[in-house]
Amino acid sequence: MGNGVRWSWTVRRGAPGSRTTRLELFYDLVFVFAFLSVTTLTASELTPANLYRFLLVLALLWWSWTGFARMGNVFRADQGMLPLVGVVTVGATFLLVLSTPSAFANRGGWLPGPLLFAGCYFVIRTAQLAVFAWADRADPARRRGLRTRLAAPTVATVLLIVAGTLPARLPQERLAVALQLALWTLALIVEYAAGMILGRQWWVVLSAGHWAERHALIVLVALGESLIALGLGPRRGLPLTGPVVIAALLGVVIVATLWWAYFDTLAFASEQALHHARDPAARLRLARTVYTFLHLPIIAGIILFALGLKDLLTEATSPTTPAWGPPLGTFWAGILFGGVGLHLLSLAACWWLVERRVRTPLLVTVLVLVAAVPAVARLHELIALVVLTAITGAGIAWETRGEDGWRRRVRALALEEQVAAEAEQSHWRQRHL
Repeated sequence: MGNGVRWSWTVRRGAPGSRTTRLELFYDLVFVFAFLSVTTLTASELTPANLYRFLLVLALLWWSWTGFARMGNVFRADQGMLPLVGVVTVGATFLLVLSTPSAFANRGGWLPGPLLFAGCYFVIRTAQLAVFAWADRADPARRRGLRTRLAAPTVATVLLIVAGTLPARLPQERLAVALQLALWTLALIVEYAAGMILGRQWWVVLSAGHWAERHALIVLVALGESLIALGLGPRRGLPLTGPVVIAALLGVVIVATLWWAYFDTLAFASEQALHHARDPAARLRLARTVYTFLHLPIIAGIILFALGLKDLLTEATSPTTPAWGPPLGTFWAGILFGGVGLHLLSLAACWWLVERRVRTPLLVTVLVLVAAVPAVARLHELIALVVLTAITGAGIAWETRGEDGWRRRVRALALEEQVAAEAEQSHWRQRHL
């Protein structure tokens, strides 16, 4: 998108001050459904293989979302032809999520599940790339780069189709599962490696505010999905028993704590660092590493916690369950405590890349969570949830109190920017509206 490109009315370029559009918010609504569906599907039969499938689908959904975020950062998503592309993307994403249960093995129906899943993914990715191709049609060098970029989703789609059809023909189930997971992993490696290699063209951050806001909103979507999963519980609903009420309240406290850990200061500090990064290489590092790559485990940790909490509530509603629930077990302790730990560890990594600050309270909290897994595995589920709430709350309180004035400066600067933007918008409205 150089200065020599002729821009058609069908594609309008964004500006450094662009913010998130309503179309992009509409697209994110599909991801509320996506996260909830994947969580519910995985919770129905959670095994190590299904947990890995869950992570693979989540990574593929994330790559689809981040492509749309890049497109909305460079172009105005609610202008010209972009709303049509957005509707196509929303429809394809919705079908992709509906076909997820059949993505690994066809379950019957009019359309083969693996073919529909792979086809929807290809539509999502090519629709995004088509916008860049249309905008860069007058630039031969960029057109050649887009052809190379299109090869990655094509190869990934072929691998997904093969992964959904070939393993079913193998006689040994263990070999079939291993081959399928390997093909899915290879498809993801192709997409992410291509993004890394073509990073300087791929992570063009025209508006730092838009880029930071889009990623903050998708974190909110994941947190909202956790609350929805908590409220829905098992399919028969949540009876108002003592264990259910206690588990629900503790779940809300932990979700609120995770919100605080990200939004209280880190979200502001990351956006300010992105604004401050005038050097293209520094901005590329922040946009790619902090936002695209590290926000994936941030969200994965939230959804893993929601997955564990959903199973805990299912146990709590059973009439045969003891008052404080059965022993949590090592596997589910790893899901609950590991999900929160993954979230906090990713936040600590973001802090290091943004400010070169070692967040000792976050790292110590992660170590305590990991060390606590063998012990809490023998505790009753509700008691283990109390322990998780106490460790997480204490760690984030320590993190907040240990800022030594730096937190106040970051938040004051964010408030000053907000007030200045509101005043400028009010002035414009008084003159023109």
